[in-house]
Amino acid sequence: MQTLTAGYHGVSLLVNLNWDRLLYLATIAFALGLGTWVGSLQAS
Repeated sequence: MQTLTAGYHGVSLLVNLNWDRLLYLATIAFALGLGTWVGSLQAS
C-alpha cells in the first residue's frame, strides 16, 4: 500500500511539474483540429 501511495505521489508531482507543457500541447492540438475543420468547410 505504501508503494502504491508513493507511486501516486510521484505521478502527481510529474503532472504538477509538466502541467504547462500538457496545456501547451493540448492547445496546439485543438488549434490544428479547428484549422482542419475550418479548412474542410471552405473546401466544400
